Amino acid sequence: MVTAASDELRRQLAPTGVLRAGVNLANFLLVTGHSACGAPEGISPDLAAEIARRLGTGLRLVPFPNPKDLGDAVDEGSWDIALIGAEPQREEKIAFSKPYVEIPATYLVPGGSQLQGIDEVDFPAVRIACVGGSAFGLWLDKNIKRASVIKADSMDGALKLLLDGQADVLASLRQRLLSDILEVPGGRILEGHFMTVKQAVGASRSRGARVAEFLTETVEELKASGFVGSLIEKHGVVGKLVVPIEGPATKRQRTNAAEGVQTDSMAGARPVLNGESLDVSPC
Repeated sequence: MVTAASDELRRQLAPTGVLRAGVNLANFLLVTGHSACGAPEGISPDLAAEIARRLGTGLRLVPFPNPKDLGDAVDEGSWDIALIGAEPQREEKIAFSKPYVEIPATYLVPGGSQLQGIDEVDFPAVRIACVGGSAFGLWLDKNIKRASVIKADSMDGALKLLLDGQADVLASLRQRLLSDILEVPGGRILEGHFMTVKQAVGASRSRGARVAEFLTETVEELKASGFVGSLIEKHGVVGKLVVPIEGPATKRQRTNAAEGVQTDSMAGARPVLNGESLDVSPC
């Protein structure tokens, strides 16, 4: 059970008096839309709002167009917490909670491809298109040994590499590939996944151990209580995410059952730019 936040914890985690939460607009499963005022809506904004409520502060959303820019901004002091994939390359500077959801990532191949399985991708002469700086892109950088990884600035850009014949395989979130395949003649999504993106809540390691403990404890409680599951149902992404629940035997709850308290949708003031903050308040 998370204890009430102290004044000292509030000063460490939200030194401006408002919790500034960095969110990744490119993750369409966690940011599913925008309010009439232009503020991001979805699981990530709602989760940030609940963390701010428990901390006893207001919330200011700080949207970024992609995960790379969000992660790289850790040294700029523009956000207090970041809702982003917890990858080893980011852990040097960011202390992460355990994941609140996991998202499977796999490969799409065009018609005529000889590749039949995920284990056939990492071979010489195979070119893999992906979004640079994404959680699955960072995984590819670390784990692909023989194939080449070609990076694009966006998911649409990575798809274009495949369509233009500059790549043999497209790596992405499975749910995104279900729409991308409609653009690829004879395309196939390979069975299984090469990794799961572990979406977590992080803070700069410079904020101290108590901040990291608070975020970890809070996220675990919100998962166990069914709160995260309720957000998945609320935002219409049931069956597309996995909520990892740890107990005596680690298990993963599929999100076709959601229980718990729900929070109101996020609202804001106007459309946002990269790293530009939005106070969360009614229109």
